[in-house]
This record gives sequence, C-alpha cells and structure tokens, in this order.
Amino acid sequence: MSASTVLITGCSTGIGAATVRRFAEQGWNVAATLRKPEATQFEQGAGRVEKFALDVTEPRSVDEAVGRALERFGQIDVLINNAGYGLFGPFESATLEAISREFRTNVDGVFAVTRAVLPHMRQRASGVIINVASLTGLVAMPLYSLYAASKYAVVGFSESLSHELAQFGIRVKVFAPGAVATDFSGRSMVRTFEGDGGPYADAIRKVMGTFAANRSTAAASTAEQLAQALYDAATDGTGQVRYVVGGDALAVMQTRKEIGEEALLGGIRQRFGLA
Repeated sequence: MSASTVLITGCSTGIGAATVRRFAEQGWNVAATLRKPEATQFEQGAGRVEKFALDVTEPRSVDEAVGRALERFGQIDVLINNAGYGLFGPFESATLEAISREFRTNVDGVFAVTRAVLPHMRQRASGVIINVASLTGLVAMPLYSLYAASKYAVVGFSESLSHELAQFGIRVKVFAPGAVATDFSGRSMVRTFEGDGGPYADAIRKVMGTFAANRSTAAASTAEQLAQALYDAATDGTGQVRYVVGGDALAVMQTRKEIGEEALLGGIRQRFGLA
C-alpha cells in the first residue's frame, strides 16, 4: 500500500515548515511548495519530501506545481492551504496595490490551489482540504481590517465548500489558530502605513505592544504545536469543519459565548487600549 501524500503551500518557514516535518515524521509523502525551493532544506523523516516551486498568485505556477506533485507521487490525499501573510495597519492608509496583493495571496491563492487539486480528489472520491485561516477570521482584531477580511473570506469559503464537496467524499476543514510564536509579525507582515502612522500612531503603538506581549506568553502556540494540530485535523476521519486552536483563541471564543458579541468587542478595545 502506497504512503499517503499531502501538498502544503507556504512551506519556507513557520507553520508550513513545521507541518512538512510533522507529516514526514509520520511516513507521509510531502509535496512542499514554496516560492523559492532552493532556499529551504527539509529532512526526509520516515517519508519522502519533494519541493516544488509554487507562487499562489500565479495560476500557471499553481497548475504546474500540482501537476508535478501528482506526477511524482501519483495522488494527493490532503491539501493544506497555508500560504499567506499579514497586512497590518489602518485601512485608511492602505494602497489599492496592498489591498489587491493581500486578497490575491490569502484568498485567490486558496481558490487557485483548491481548484487545481479538486478534479483529482473528486475522481478518487476521497480527500481532505484544510484552509489555514486565523482567530482574526472569526473575531476581528484592531488594525487588521484587511487581513481579517481575507481570513473571514477563507472561513466562509471553507464552510460552504464543505457542503458541496461532501457528496464526493471530500472533507473541507478550516483551521483558526490564535497567537503564534513565529516570525509571522516580522518577515511575513506588511504594513499599510509609513513612519509612525500619523493620526493612528498612538493606536498602532498600543496594538503592536499588546500583540508582542501576547506572543511572549504561554498563550502563544508554537509552530510545532500547530503542525501537530494540522496533522490531527487531517487524519481524525471526522466531519468536523472548524478547528479553533490555541489557548488564547479558545478563550476568546468561550468569552464570546458567555458574554455576547457586543461585550466581547468592547473588551477587545479595552485590552488594546482603544476604548
């Protein structure tokens, strides 16, 4: 019996790289996709890891990478749409180019890779698609309006897609982690503003300080913990669609349930010093 195969996008660092390692350790074939494969090395683990160049914003690149992965491994059992980046800062100062890039990567990229893999999974009447969103795709955090919009789109897309693909034996899941102890807020975060942010300078300072404090606490999940959670979601065999991961994310969702939406949003403003 051949080993199962997972295709993962955005594997250069952080959650993506840790997820490559986790699946490989479990004996899976891993199609690790990233924009610059030559810049990253992966250990083979108990499985086989192959790197493929893939830019989720380029449809031709997506189709070629998926085609090469299928040629190499013969099948794709699990797709993890992990590629994305954070756009931080006031909406008012965001350029049209920055807004377009955020949605091309975080939303259109998910659409493109999913569309490329779907015919194969549908023909096999089997497969799992996991789209990595964020807690900010369930409860929006301040100064992440565009990032939140992109991740809310991923959540809605995933939940609706789960209904239409169930008839083909394909399970769709959406993964919403809270704070992550990676360089996401550095290397992978783009700002909508220059300098100190002008009229938003005080809010920016307060929000950045709060997020930095959160990442330094035990509430922040490590990339390895999230990789394990992704592996569990991919292999649990259930119809569960939404996975909220991390102590902080679970606490926020529980608080919303207990006190209601209005009180939760007011509490978020207070926590970030914006009340």
